Amino acid sequence: MAYVQTANPRVFPGIIEEDPRAADTAVSVVIPAYNEAAHVAAQVRAVRDVMELTGWDFEIIVVDDGSTDGTALRALETGVRVLQNRRNRGYGASLKRGIAAAAFPWILITDADGTYPPSAIPQLLAAAPENEMVVGARTGANVAIPLSRRPAKWVLGKLASYLAGRTLPDINSGLRLMRKDLVERYQHLLPSGFSFTTTITLASTCNDYQVEYIPIDYLARLGSSKIKPRHAYEFLLLIIRTVIYFNPLKIFLPFGAFLAMIGMGKLVYDIYKDNLSETVVLMFLAALIVWAVGLMADQNARIALNQSGVYGAGSQAGPRR
Repeated sequence: MAYVQTANPRVFPGIIEEDPRAADTAVSVVIPAYNEAAHVAAQVRAVRDVMELTGWDFEIIVVDDGSTDGTALRALETGVRVLQNRRNRGYGASLKRGIAAAAFPWILITDADGTYPPSAIPQLLAAAPENEMVVGARTGANVAIPLSRRPAKWVLGKLASYLAGRTLPDINSGLRLMRKDLVERYQHLLPSGFSFTTTITLASTCNDYQVEYIPIDYLARLGSSKIKPRHAYEFLLLIIRTVIYFNPLKIFLPFGAFLAMIGMGKLVYDIYKDNLSETVVLMFLAALIVWAVGLMADQNARIALNQSGVYGAGSQAGPRR
């Protein structure tokens, strides 16, 4: 057995049992924070109060991402474990550091800005036994997403759902429960920025892991948002890049079909005008090239993922206990 030092005596007593049932009800809560001194202590206490009622063994890790307002000191006042980045490295980098330091097989992530209600955590934990990941989807009765961000969020969500082959109610929710080994399996893909949650969502879904969505409320954030308009463009590129990595035909087949349709339309027009143009030939050649590249990319992706033990792991393994 392994031993873990915890700051709160009411939290996990310090021993990780080898009993599989004990391991399945032990979770590390990771809270990234950047300049959240005014709110982090209250959020940590709220999360701890809820966790103490769940019956799960747990630890709480706050990762201070190079804050300049005393966030780390305020978090330390609560008695939880605090990790500090010397400089601001990004949301994803903070999560990866906290997850790497986590002692338990389940990881629960949430934010320090008050947007995700701690009261929703028991619902996620209750759904854990049959899943590899449980996501708090911001589709509850009270959702305070700024109007300026809703159009981009809707478009990105629809695109991600199409490319992933299933409906994704929320691709980048920051409240989710996931197995630590699932995150470690995709460590090389996970970015250091806000795209961390989107990437792990698409990676898990594209590989048929059990992912369940639980509707939750989303409250107005405390303090100022760290998300900028440029992040929508970055999310778009990330979605396309991730799906190409796992299922390139989802991109190349429709694009090739689009070029072929243009060529077919031009061919009909040229026949009507009794004048076959070079454009028709170029469009059909372009479609064939795109399809050929897509097939080669798909073959390479399957070979690479099979060699790494990632491809198809979800559908074969199922929930691990």
